[in-house]
Amino acid sequence: MAKPFKVWVVDDDPDLREMLSTYLQGHGYDVRCFESAEQFSSRLAIQRPDLLVLDLMLPGEDGLSLLRRLRDARDDLAIVMLTAKGDPVDRIIGLEQGADDYLAKPFLPRELTARVDSVLRRRSQAPVGAPVVGAEPVVFGHCVLDLEARTLSCNGERLTITSGEFSLLVAFVQNPYRPLSRQRLIEIARGPASDTDLRSMDVQVSRLRKLIEPDSRKPRYLQTVWGSGYVFVPEGKFRD
Repeated sequence: MAKPFKVWVVDDDPDLREMLSTYLQGHGYDVRCFESAEQFSSRLAIQRPDLLVLDLMLPGEDGLSLLRRLRDARDDLAIVMLTAKGDPVDRIIGLEQGADDYLAKPFLPRELTARVDSVLRRRSQAPVGAPVVGAEPVVFGHCVLDLEARTLSCNGERLTITSGEFSLLVAFVQNPYRPLSRQRLIEIARGPASDTDLRSMDVQVSRLRKLIEPDSRKPRYLQTVWGSGYVFVPEGKFRD
């Protein structure tokens, strides 16, 4: 019998921690809760979850700082960010720093469970993001995307890339020269049932550009198709 996924929750609201723990455990997850980034970090030194539910506003080190610290350390831990009152700025910043998904407070526990399910499914089962055994690495410019090892290297340096970013980049490289709308990218990289919005997709593309483009302000590989979406140009030549 497969072991349950381990989901850790970091939030300073004890009532919310108790509610989420009860609800997520009821849906088969192995749950552990922490009230601060410091508590979480101490535990992470000896054990590791499959997914982290992380509140943006925390006492001491805040959630955004913790997220940034994990990504700077090349830790690709799956992270669902909790933001206050649906502030779009908080949402965008969280995605830019490498969160896999976000959820605005207040929310229904069922909605969070759906987000957790979705992120873990992308990590373990999504066909676009899954390892491709025996596949040749994709080389473009100074970057190498290894579909089997699920790694991205640029200028000889292995980069930190989240599961969502990896799935999106694979969607691009498997459809070279083909303009893809934002909605089509969501369907390919996230699945047809995903509730990812178009703005979030723009943020994910922006993050990819910062990883792979020599100058993200003048993208050569992930080019914008005005009024449509984006297109992957492997040789990095500007399209007419």
